[in-house]
Amino acid sequence: MERVSLDEAEYEVFLDRAMSRLPKGISEWSRFDVPHAVVFIEGNRTTLRNFKEIVERLNRDPQHLLRFLARELATAGTIEGTRAIFQGNFSDSVFNKLIERYVQGYVICHECGRPDTKIKKEKRIQYLICEACGARSPVKHV
Repeated sequence: MERVSLDEAEYEVFLDRAMSRLPKGISEWSRFDVPHAVVFIEGNRTTLRNFKEIVERLNRDPQHLLRFLARELATAGTIEGTRAIFQGNFSDSVFNKLIERYVQGYVICHECGRPDTKIKKEKRIQYLICEACGARSPVKHV
């Protein structure tokens, strides 16, 4: 393979062209923080009070996160307004650990580590598609 040398002006042209092809909002780097779970236990039911805030920060379908949490907790869960209610008693630390696992498996790009991803279903397979680097990786069904 022949090595090509670029002068600084050519390099800047190629860099500008590459930057112009990135999706809007990807060029800035911002810290990705997931809100901590706010949990209220009443009897044999646990309410995740800030469920909607968490879902919005993760940019995911509320049903997808609810199914994941319910499956991992081995219980039933429903959404009521801005909160999610689960059968059983679970601490906030349990929810925080599960949400962190969800983020690692279904939000963060496996190639570049950015949270700018979407889940897209093609035929019977779900893919995590990164809008920052373009990587595609299959994810488990929830």
